Amino acid sequence: MVKKVVKTEDEWKKELSPEQYYVLRQQGTDRPSDAGYTAHFEKGTYHWAACGLQLFESGSKFESHCGWPSFDDAIEGTVNYVSDRSHGMVRTEIVCASCGGHLGHLFDDGPKDTTGKRYCVNTTSIKFVAP
Repeated sequence: MVKKVVKTEDEWKKELSPEQYYVLRQQGTDRPSDAGYTAHFEKGTYHWAACGLQLFESGSKFESHCGWPSFDDAIEGTVNYVSDRSHGMVRTEIVCASCGGHLGHLFDDGPKDTTGKRYCVNTTSIKFVAP
């Protein structure tokens, strides 16, 4: 069971940079690029940038050529799935199971030899922790 983190929006604003607040708390999106964790493939784990929850193992990361870090699976119980009908599309938003912050979206165009899923994650939403 994931421990729930509950904070007011004022508390989040004090703890997060303006960019982090926009992406994590207001469902914003990083600009696509190879910067940040998009082209990062070291061994370790990826944690939620706001509350520190461990979300993804480095072995689930793959190169999707979409401009954002991509994973084919999340650590069980760490991500919640929310229907997102914004921008004239129907998508599945992925949010941190601990604090409800925005990670990105889930798509069905991942590696067919694994889960077939692509967790498309904002670099701003995660931090890498080496073993």
